[in-house]
Amino acid sequence: MASLNVGNVGEYLREQRRTAQLSLRQLADAAGVSNPYLSQIERGLRKPSADILQQLAKALRISAETLYVQAGILDERERDELETRAVILADPSITERQKQVLLQIYESFRKENGPEADSPRTADAAAGRDADGSDAGQPAEHDGKHAPHRERKHDQKHDQTYEQN
Repeated sequence: MASLNVGNVGEYLREQRRTAQLSLRQLADAAGVSNPYLSQIERGLRKPSADILQQLAKALRISAETLYVQAGILDERERDELETRAVILADPSITERQKQVLLQIYESFRKENGPEADSPRTADAAAGRDADGSDAGQPAEHDGKHAPHRERKHDQKHDQTYEQN
């Protein structure tokens, strides 16, 4: 049988299984799949569904999202988004309302940044610098009487977000 192009998920699963010191049969039993089916997945002959990947991840005690990325079901940016959302939702120190507000703010930032999230400009922002290399959060030089246009625009967007809620 020819190998399907299913990414490195089979090799990755085999590596994770060996790291966990599980035999093929032990992992198959723990995940609720047949031994031959798991063997075919590891050899790249079968493409597992998201449900099967989730069962395997649970049995291996690893992130299902990691397996989804390996299988090409999810890209890394989507995985990062899901993990961020999961962390917010799992935090017991904040209320449900606070969690929803945080998720709305997070989503608005993701929409605002769009596909340029991986650009050098975003890397500067993550490092605390504006695109011109100055420190982000520091007031821009201006006459002191009026906020720079960039800050006013941000405030308008910020106000619109909360007016909608």
